[in-house]
Amino acid sequence: MTTTLQDCRALDAQDPLRALREQFTLPEGVIYLDGNSLGVLPVATAARVAKAVNEEWGQGLIRSWNSAGWFDAPQRLGDRIARLVGAAPGEVVATDSTSVNLYKALSAALNIAREDAPGRTVLVSERSNFPTDLYIAEALCKERGLRLLLVEPGEIAEALTADVAVLMLTQINYRTGAMHDMDAVTQAAHDAGILTVWDLAHSAGAVPVDLNGAQADFAVGCGYKYLNGGPGAPAFVWAHPKHASRFWQPLAGWWGHAAPFEFSPDYRPAPGIGRFLCGTQPVLGMTALECGLDTVLAAEPMGGMAALRAKSLALTDLFIELVEARCAGHGLGLATPRAHEKRGSQVCLTRSEGAYAIVQALIARGVIGDFRAGDGGTHLDILRFGFTPLYIGFEDVWQAVEHLKQVLDSGEWQQAQFSQKQAVT
Repeated sequence: MTTTLQDCRALDAQDPLRALREQFTLPEGVIYLDGNSLGVLPVATAARVAKAVNEEWGQGLIRSWNSAGWFDAPQRLGDRIARLVGAAPGEVVATDSTSVNLYKALSAALNIAREDAPGRTVLVSERSNFPTDLYIAEALCKERGLRLLLVEPGEIAEALTADVAVLMLTQINYRTGAMHDMDAVTQAAHDAGILTVWDLAHSAGAVPVDLNGAQADFAVGCGYKYLNGGPGAPAFVWAHPKHASRFWQPLAGWWGHAAPFEFSPDYRPAPGIGRFLCGTQPVLGMTALECGLDTVLAAEPMGGMAALRAKSLALTDLFIELVEARCAGHGLGLATPRAHEKRGSQVCLTRSEGAYAIVQALIARGVIGDFRAGDGGTHLDILRFGFTPLYIGFEDVWQAVEHLKQVLDSGEWQQAQFSQKQAVT
């Protein structure tokens, strides 16, 4: 029997996390299913950033590097992120972008591999990994005379051969929501003498992560998706303590110096993860990110990431159920795994035609998801919907599917305006 609107309202009434929604500014009439791309604005952020501008910068001026805690923000926020990704205090810094941090971490991993196993000349990744990850890997391989090997998910195990130096994966695939088993994959890589670099862009704040438990080697992640830090928010980087101090990272800058205000002409890297800092930090971005972290960490008294994960799975289960029951016959497929242990916090639907227009028609109705293009071959176009349990409820899911049903039943998506491609899809 299909779940009803009344059932969904009852689930919302019983939801122990429902009060967390009050932390966010949600536009009236909008069902926001794109938190996997850009998180919602926390209520506290605007006033907190205004304080940083008007008081800390406006009045405190340069003194605020000390008095307002600007200087230690990368470590302070890093310690808070560590609580969400299974790292210890002092192992994570918030800094730069995910792409820049990946360049640092992947460079460090390749340096270690070159010293410990110089005969290993291959870097393995998933063919459907996020493109910037592949571009950075490709550039590093060209620079170092290495080979980048791209494989399908089912081919990863057999690709872990004696010539591989590093395995670089995004834990949750951005197109499909499919999730790798970090523990098992890391163990298999280590058994083959291979280092691992994990991208947690769609994991941090969405699913429980235990970097130290998995004995991963390096990880990077995003601040503006499930961590709600705002557009272009600082990202983060983690290195296992056994690796963190082994090599300079390639962007040696004064902020990563052991004593920045000695202003010495020679570089002495800071101990541990501190050396992964580079230049002066974006204080206003850090300020907004700290507010975003507050919203996720507010779930700790209610069960933390385990509770968020349970609700996320319930929301995505419900969405899949309702789409298949109420939108049958409209050519929608499911790209996201049904198994809980293989699914992130998003559901991706496929369609052979009209996917972009359908998403645009939904956005016009206030149901915001996004579109990812296929490859013109075996991979179809994707209608992508993210479910952030901090602010999405069960009635939201029911209403979103009702809008989808109406768009499909009426053919509304075929209106010309919905096929006009915009710069950001």
